[in-house]
Amino acid sequence: MLDQITNNGQIDLTIKTNVYSHIDHHHTIEDIGIAMGKAFKKALGKKIGIKRYGCSYVPMDESLSRVVIDLSGRPSLHMTKVGKFDLFREFFKGWVNNCKSTLHIDILKGFNSHHQIESIFKSFGISIRKAITKDKRITNKLYSTK
Repeated sequence: MLDQITNNGQIDLTIKTNVYSHIDHHHTIEDIGIAMGKAFKKALGKKIGIKRYGCSYVPMDESLSRVVIDLSGRPSLHMTKVGKFDLFREFFKGWVNNCKSTLHIDILKGFNSHHQIESIFKSFGISIRKAITKDKRITNKLYSTK
């Protein structure tokens, strides 16, 4: 699923992890989200000139998801539960809390949990790409009214 973020977000990403039998998958997935969130926050720096907001709808067969992001500096996660899969929420929670962003993830249609999750990760990548895109009209400032 991380490939879906990089391919659809058009970003470079290399993750190296060691999975130890005494550490469960929950913590590994959460740690990847934390590491990615920290890396994005560092890469964005002061966020001067970026659009800040990103939104996308992505279908995957019968499923349709919407992901909306605001690189606001205020961590907040709102997402629809997908089947019995709780682990991928931990990834996004780690990302949001460490990137300091607001993220809304909604499943609008579908019944196949794998398709729903894949459409979420694709949509997340596209939303990130839109949010980090530079806007030549926003120079030397943060895109904010505050």
